[in-house]
Amino acid sequence: MAPYESDDSAAIAQADDERRAERRRKAARYVVPVTVVGVAAATIGLVPALADSGDPNLPKISAQELINKIANSDVQQLSGTVKISTDLGLPDLGGLESSLMSGATQGGGGSSADPTAKLTELATGTHTLRVAADGPEKQKVSLLESGAEYSLIHNGTDVWGYDSKSNEVYHSTAADSGKEQHEAPATPKDFADQVLKSVDDTTSVKVDGTAQVAGRDAYRLVVKPKQSGTTVGAISIAVDAKTGTPLKFTLTPSSGGAAVVDAGYTQVSFAKPAASTFDFTPPKGAKVTEGDKAGRTGGSDRHGDSGKSGKATGTPGKGAPKGLEKEGFDVLGKGWNSIAVLDSGSKGGLPTGSGSASGKAGDLSGFLGSLGDPVSGKFGKGTVFSTRLINALITDNGKVYVGAVDKAALVKAANEG
Repeated sequence: MAPYESDDSAAIAQADDERRAERRRKAARYVVPVTVVGVAAATIGLVPALADSGDPNLPKISAQELINKIANSDVQQLSGTVKISTDLGLPDLGGLESSLMSGATQGGGGSSADPTAKLTELATGTHTLRVAADGPEKQKVSLLESGAEYSLIHNGTDVWGYDSKSNEVYHSTAADSGKEQHEAPATPKDFADQVLKSVDDTTSVKVDGTAQVAGRDAYRLVVKPKQSGTTVGAISIAVDAKTGTPLKFTLTPSSGGAAVVDAGYTQVSFAKPAASTFDFTPPKGAKVTEGDKAGRTGGSDRHGDSGKSGKATGTPGKGAPKGLEKEGFDVLGKGWNSIAVLDSGSKGGLPTGSGSASGKAGDLSGFLGSLGDPVSGKFGKGTVFSTRLINALITDNGKVYVGAVDKAALVKAANEG
């Protein structure tokens, strides 16, 4: 934990250990267990700019006390609406991303209701979610779209994904790949937990005034990197003064401008949701796809038909890492300047191949190269792909360097690596 103003790092580290222990004891989760879409999903999260109304007059509180308040929050029941806005500054791919995702699910025997593919939509744009939780065994997240809805429901041992647009259903169990690997951030609390468990002596943390979010009084906790070279500018977390629940999460980049991630409740209630909220039965005629215990997608059938599902092979979805080292990555640097290093196994730089989203032959290497920035150094040559938060360097010898750092930091890491 980071030292902030009058608190020392040892005290914060102790609070962090206590917070983690408390989290293990508490089962409350505000996100349906789902297959996370990768490192970026864990980093970027969800939710748009929400106007704060007023600065409530609240008792003074230190950063240490506010962190403890978050850690000790025992809220297990809630429901509400979360708005999500993500602006990574990604280029317009002209529908290529949707085409590739569609091909991946259809060609691999998958389902449009599989959360692995569906949650990639949250990486860009503005979205509205309805969330509900009733303890450790019941959670629901619904992504509201124009004329359609996608829902993830965890009820006991069952996890259901339902896409009303395609009338497809994905079903697995909470134990299929380990619950921790199936969690995806979907509320300000999820983002706050990820940030607060990661900060260290490279971070400044302080209380910076009050706010009102979704009609509730809140303290504003501000987290800032002390290091240069990171793409993270500051993180602001609005914490409910009564319950200690994070109500809003905003991450602004060091480059300035609009927030990369702005996630917050527009409405929230801490009353017990109706039990029927978590009930789900596949609609008649819906295509139901089963997930096996390895986290792979199995065959599918039509709900109500007599045919049995067949098994299809596939690659298990990897959960977003809680810590890069634990996931088998080599890590260079410290704190906000940490860079994950992996070997893609592809020599010669960017992959090449024929075929494109339009079905015409094309040079994939040339297309990807047009989106990146060629660089060179002691390591040789490579291409840097940049967003407003996460940047990656792919070298011609197959190494990949990725982190919330600028291009210069990636090149330096490759030279030293």
